[in-house]
Amino acid sequence: MPKDSVDPDGRYTPHHLRLAWETMASGRVILIATHANPDADAVASVLAVRLLLEGASRTLVVTTGDGRVPRALHFLPAVDQLSEPKQSSERRFDRIVLVDCADPSRLGPLFQAFPGWFDGSIPMVNIDHHVTNTRFGAVDLVDPDASATTEILTELVVELGLPLTPALATCLLTGIYGDTLGLQTSSTRPKTMRLAAHLLEAGADLPEIVTHLFRQKPFSTVRLWGLALARARFEDAIVWTEITPEMLEESGATAAEGEGIVNFLSGTEGALVAIMFYRQPDGWRVSLRSTSDAVDVAQIASQFGGGGHSRAAGCRLPPGEEARQAFLATVARSLPDYVLAGDA
Repeated sequence: MPKDSVDPDGRYTPHHLRLAWETMASGRVILIATHANPDADAVASVLAVRLLLEGASRTLVVTTGDGRVPRALHFLPAVDQLSEPKQSSERRFDRIVLVDCADPSRLGPLFQAFPGWFDGSIPMVNIDHHVTNTRFGAVDLVDPDASATTEILTELVVELGLPLTPALATCLLTGIYGDTLGLQTSSTRPKTMRLAAHLLEAGADLPEIVTHLFRQKPFSTVRLWGLALARARFEDAIVWTEITPEMLEESGATAAEGEGIVNFLSGTEGALVAIMFYRQPDGWRVSLRSTSDAVDVAQIASQFGGGGHSRAAGCRLPPGEEARQAFLATVARSLPDYVLAGDA
């Protein structure tokens, strides 16, 4: 399938919405996947695509790159339809839909196990909102200005007049709420609000979404947050902490239960950058947040093979304290001159 052209600015048009849907819907054995270490937008996006494509004698395999789903997202419709990547090994797909995934390599274990699936021989539809997206699809629906991938999917549903059930609306609004922290981030635009209102009118369960994303936490999460916040450090407008295997064992939590800590830290008065370091056997997984247009954390992450958005990004580092300190030094050099001069 030849790659469809895009507008000069790299964004999609109404024509691409139709083409993306026709490409997906014409498949019979379809892989729907998102990145490893998935967040609310990622999980909600794969489930939304599944709900859109179910029926019509299609075989759908829905997965995250590492098979994980955060506990807080287990309330989502059709979440029990997610499968482990290894369970997909015998499939012969005729379509692949990647959502909220800037590049196939972000699939992690799934990409490492089956790289041939993502070499372009199978038509891929690429739906994403990351500025670092590599436009790898046969059809690309990529809008870096969108608040979430689920915002793009909502636009597809609305513009094409596709059926919008309460279950689908709940998935879509969950993704938007997750990436905007409840319509609070700078990526929330008037279009986001209009689409969110449309989802509410279609029956999205907002109280359930808010409860699971922002209010209700297992006690293991509370313990992990306490341990991580006790280790927080603040210097030169950078606030950071870590999660280690020992902390996970002590709290009884999973690493996914610490995903909201970096957002919490970003609210520290005077902080321009918040960082969470996850210590893993093969090195550090790093999550970054910026509180100012003056610091582009996607640009910082890209120096270390990562990516994301100007206000939220991630990357990986080699193991050891030396690698972490070198990274912190890079972040410090990215701060505005007035901070480095000590006036912040």
